[in-house]
Amino acid sequence: MNESYVECLVAKKAGPLDIFLKGLLIAVVAICIILGLFSGSIVIMILAIALGFGAYFLIPMFDIEYEYLYLDREITIDKIMSKQRRKRMAVYDLGKMELLAPETSHEFDSYKARNVKVRDFSSNMPDHKAYLMAYHDEKEECLVKFEPNEEMIKCIKQIAMRKVRDY
Repeated sequence: MNESYVECLVAKKAGPLDIFLKGLLIAVVAICIILGLFSGSIVIMILAIALGFGAYFLIPMFDIEYEYLYLDREITIDKIMSKQRRKRMAVYDLGKMELLAPETSHEFDSYKARNVKVRDFSSNMPDHKAYLMAYHDEKEECLVKFEPNEEMIKCIKQIAMRKVRDY
């Protein structure tokens, strides 16, 4: 059996909303601590401690990496938060893939016209080359946006040559 294994890790760029929310969360915790210390109110200090614990668990969610793993005709996408926690986002069987091409390709115009859901697992960096994969199974039809490396594209091309476009 011809098995290939390719792994690719992509760090997601923090958007302006992510940076704003992270700063807002830190500012609210700091303000509650200061108010609690100066007012001497137990209620405000308990609120500050609760917000601090919330921030401790929420802030790592802003540092995200995606890991793409190609193994035996499947692409597995995991989300890694703060290099500590891993969550399986999706597993795609390439037998059910309809098309794989760069996101700028006009091959996806018909999908975009039908407002097919786009699942974004990319870094959102303009200098990285993102691909879209049209995927259809019994549960859903979607476009998957991700950034595979050249080795992964080559492996996918070996098993589904007619479904991969390079333009």
